[in-house]
Amino acid sequence: MNSLSWNDFEKVDMRVGTVIEVNDFPKAINPSYQLTIDFGEKIGIKKTSAQITILYNKEELLGKQVVAVVNFPEKQIANFMSECLVLGAVNNKEVSLISPESNSKNGLRIL
Repeated sequence: MNSLSWNDFEKVDMRVGTVIEVNDFPKAINPSYQLTIDFGEKIGIKKTSAQITILYNKEELLGKQVVAVVNFPEKQIANFMSECLVLGAVNNKEVSLISPESNSKNGLRIL
């Protein structure tokens, strides 16, 4: 495992956001959803795709707070541009999303 310096860690901008829209993503290679996430006034709204269909349905994701990296470059996934990366614990194809234990303000930084 590679070690990180504190300066390296500070470059990763992880924020709390609320899922405001969830759509199926039939063109993705692996079963996925397209998520629209509100990160508050400073960062705004970002979109991403997430392979989280095994543990989550669309209805329970709507309004859920998640943690995401918001400063990765955009990435083309099929016909969709992903603007952030939601974080989760990965067990094979099951992904359990990381989220705050209590309701938090959108845009709060994770340190």
